[in-house]
Amino acid sequence: MESQPASAALTCFLVEDNAVIRENLVATLEEMVDLRVLGHAEDERGALDWLSETHPGCDLLIIDIFLAQGTGLNVLRAASERMPQARRVVLSNYATPDMRQRCFALGADKVFDKSAELEDLLAYCGGLADAAHRDAATRSARS
Repeated sequence: MESQPASAALTCFLVEDNAVIRENLVATLEEMVDLRVLGHAEDERGALDWLSETHPGCDLLIIDIFLAQGTGLNVLRAASERMPQARRVVLSNYATPDMRQRCFALGADKVFDKSAELEDLLAYCGGLADAAHRDAATRSARS
């Protein structure tokens, strides 16, 4: 069994209430991208509680809009305020043009449709990981 690198290029927090989707997404992201999922929340309150803590190493938040309790839109708004350095991605089954516009207005960097754009999400995350590797190599070369 191959072990996860000690320090992944990216760290991620996931807000998703469906356990099957969440587990499959974590497994796929960690296998296909140099990324480590720090944790997850299943509802708005859990996500807001996590955001109220200090997470200097979190690079990426992946947020579903419709949660068991509350809404990912409030999480997205809070994440934009509390973690402006992190990329904020919405992954939803309801990525309509109007919903995409609302998400961008609340600070989303990208919006992906769960049913049609998972490959695009993986490519986006891979690009972020590659950029993080290049940044680390540049810093290392300057040292």
